Amino acid sequence: MSHHVQREIRYNFEFDHRIRACFIGAGGHAYRNVYPALRYAPVELSGICDLDIGRAEKFAKLFGAGKAYTDHREMLEQEKPELVFLVTAYHPDGRVQATDLALDALASGAHVWMEKPTAASLEDIERLQAASAAAGRMVMTGLKKTFFPTIEKLRDLIGSPGFGRLTSINVRYPQSLPGQEDRADLVKMQSFLDHIYHPGAILHFLGGEIERAGYEWEALTGATITSLRFHSGAIGTLHLAAGQSGSSIFERVEIIGEGANAIVENGSRLTYFRKADLPSYGRAASFIQPDENAALFYEPEHSLGQLYNNNLFYLGYVPEILHLTDAILSGTPISRGTLEIAREIMKLFEFYRRTDAGVTTNL
Repeated sequence: MSHHVQREIRYNFEFDHRIRACFIGAGGHAYRNVYPALRYAPVELSGICDLDIGRAEKFAKLFGAGKAYTDHREMLEQEKPELVFLVTAYHPDGRVQATDLALDALASGAHVWMEKPTAASLEDIERLQAASAAAGRMVMTGLKKTFFPTIEKLRDLIGSPGFGRLTSINVRYPQSLPGQEDRADLVKMQSFLDHIYHPGAILHFLGGEIERAGYEWEALTGATITSLRFHSGAIGTLHLAAGQSGSSIFERVEIIGEGANAIVENGSRLTYFRKADLPSYGRAASFIQPDENAALFYEPEHSLGQLYNNNLFYLGYVPEILHLTDAILSGTPISRGTLEIAREIMKLFEFYRRTDAGVTTNL
């Protein structure tokens, strides 16, 4: 099945039926990346809630919501939304605010779209799973990396005739892991929790469940290199490249199949090295391969005011929201950003919290 759906985007005002929705959180990330994505989704914002009423009112005016609130329970009761968006922060103890807010939204009968991280512990994820099942409502975490067109293309290559099975994978992402003595402290682990969802989501989307893992840790920057074995038999590395330059490309993903490989750099540049033999060793005068073996290269143009070269699209923000709204409107379950997948990513988080460097552990 192709995960890379070339869809014609409809604008919000073109939909006949729009889902009644509320939004909790009026922060910078939501302002830049989530509210603007609703311009392309079948969503009607009825209420916006923030602890700062001034911000909630300004956002309501800007993004066309009917009413501003400071009490989310009052909003859920008054507006009776079918869908609630959550983009919030952390409690002082390091727990994720959105976890309890999602439980309240489910109890009110709404589906939930929440920004990652879903929670700060496996127990919290399991509470959400139970509440979601009891309410008969979906909870989707915005795992945007799995909606990058480039990462979707990698997934489509895996198992395709020219590529074969996934045999190995390398994901590189800049993130520091605190020292062992700080890992029990959720506040000190906040940045790690916040960001492990990104490489974790890519590894799960492309490789499936991780069977076992072990890592080495570098004390100066907190960088780690982790060796992975997947249930499928594939192997991989996760290089959390703390210490890289602030002007560097941010991340890199490489998948290797059976005689072919593909690389995504900087999120939006994909090179697919199709099956080809090495030119005659010690005798070939040219490196130019036959056209049918040549590498394929994908990168968006950045000249036209198009949707595909706007980061709301190549970073997956619009597609991830449409994944949930499509499911709500068609009465089908979501397949990405599920609580089951969030649970797999939390297992990776717990592995780094509880495992010493140099120890291979079954996940």
